[in-house]
Amino acid sequence: MLRIQRPLPERYVTATTDDLNDRIAAAKATLGSRLFILGHHYQRDEIIRWADARGDSYRLSVLAQQRPEAEFIVFCGVHFMAESADILTEDHQAVILPDLNAGCSMADMADIDDVEEAWEALAGVIDVERLVPVTYMNSSADLKAFVGRHGGAVCTSTNARAVLEWALRGGKESVGATGGGDKVLFFPDQHLGRNTGVAMGYGLAVMRLWNPRFDLGGLSEADCKEATLLLWRGWCTIHQRFQPAHIDAFRAEHPDGIVVVHPECPHETVLQADQVGSTDFIIKAIEAAPVGATIAVGTEVHLINRLAQENPDKTVVSLDPLICPCSTMNRIDLPHLCWVLEELVAGRVTNQITVDPDTAEWAKVALQRMLEIV
Repeated sequence: MLRIQRPLPERYVTATTDDLNDRIAAAKATLGSRLFILGHHYQRDEIIRWADARGDSYRLSVLAQQRPEAEFIVFCGVHFMAESADILTEDHQAVILPDLNAGCSMADMADIDDVEEAWEALAGVIDVERLVPVTYMNSSADLKAFVGRHGGAVCTSTNARAVLEWALRGGKESVGATGGGDKVLFFPDQHLGRNTGVAMGYGLAVMRLWNPRFDLGGLSEADCKEATLLLWRGWCTIHQRFQPAHIDAFRAEHPDGIVVVHPECPHETVLQADQVGSTDFIIKAIEAAPVGATIAVGTEVHLINRLAQENPDKTVVSLDPLICPCSTMNRIDLPHLCWVLEELVAGRVTNQITVDPDTAEWAKVALQRMLEIV
């Protein structure tokens, strides 16, 4: 997806950190309750400092929905998150992304054209009336709308199991659509789909990887007919870095250490971890760990560092010693945040993220199904 962020005026590029913080504080004070700033867990600390709420993408969108008095929702996250917020908030609210280039590499690995082509190709070899599409929250609005139109649902890393159980045990009929499901097309994250399927008791033998670069996803007709889970070839560039070798090295140094990873990590890594769960799960796992514990975490480093600061009675480290932040999330910085806020003070709404009504309607259907399921 092409997104073009115009260069910032010089007064933002050359400003000192102290100056930017003073100007952000002044803008927030001026805008008052008309402004609500959301900060995703993976944001750097200097951004989280200014967030009125922090959390994962869906929780933040729901919080925005619960603040109808806020005219301006500044989402310090990435593009698909701002889209979800626009879908869930009211027409009088403007959702703003400080830097339009803040995308998500995983979300970009599945676009609407490729998914529609995959659906059409699958319709030629299987009964797609019994195929339930499930998209991870980390996907564009048009993919959520596709899922809504075709009787599927959205999932988060927290409720992926519940959504897949629904899809494979009656599926579409339980939300009023015709037919039941016995196959799932899961996108865009193969690892979450695979790890969730295995946790449910499905073996790797009933899973197939769909590669959109090849005809029929690089599969045979027999593959498509035999598979229960068709997993899109997509991944998180951060979580894919965590490998079993990292766990081996950590345990060699800390035999009593605890390894906690996100389900977006590769399956082989998940198998060796002590605990696996969503961002909220990871936060709670670290809080619940015994005093003095050494915990290696497989997720984004800004969150890991924040958890280390907030749990000084424990040692919290990155599972991968070659620390790599989420580069797209990292595009949200003080100059861009200051810029959009001062534009609002001046009466100009910049970088507004809008989803067209038809797409928003069907995306909301898919989101509502998720809420009915869980």
